[in-house]
Amino acid sequence: MTAEAISKRASLRGLIRRALITVPAILLLGMLSGRLANSGYGNPWFEALSKPKLMPPGWVFPVAWSTLYILLGVALALILDAPRSRARSVAIALFLIQLGLNLSWSPVFFALHRIMFAFGIILAMLLWATAATILCWRVRRAAGLLMLPYLAWLVFAATLNWRIHELNPHGVTLVPMAGDTQIIIE
Repeated sequence: MTAEAISKRASLRGLIRRALITVPAILLLGMLSGRLANSGYGNPWFEALSKPKLMPPGWVFPVAWSTLYILLGVALALILDAPRSRARSVAIALFLIQLGLNLSWSPVFFALHRIMFAFGIILAMLLWATAATILCWRVRRAAGLLMLPYLAWLVFAATLNWRIHELNPHGVTLVPMAGDTQIIIE
């Protein structure tokens, strides 16, 4: 076996080891964010909202997000496996910022019932994720490619978020949160 073949095998093993950490970690964080926020169908507040016609059935969201989190985990593993450089460091930082925004969206939307604040988060997420994708692309093209479905889904999710706001301008008041005292002046 040549030195080049040995090096490629070692690199592949390193990538697999990283992916065995990043993929489950991102999946777990995404799942915890959703569970802690009581996200999706089954949430009384969300059930009471008027939904846009383009809203997919409930089963689509866990399938889509699980797939996207797996792709993001592999993309992060590819970046972590790249040779150290300033671009790699910035790509990792941008990735982590957009991931933090991603994890904050469900609690803001589903637990706090703040539709427009969540919309602002998803717009920020889209900007940071786009910047992260560009840098990931420069560091490892495959990592950038793996993030493209995520960007497309974020555009769709932002559209849903906006349409829910349009259909529910007073959505925060539909189902009071525990311990809420609400005074509505119209």
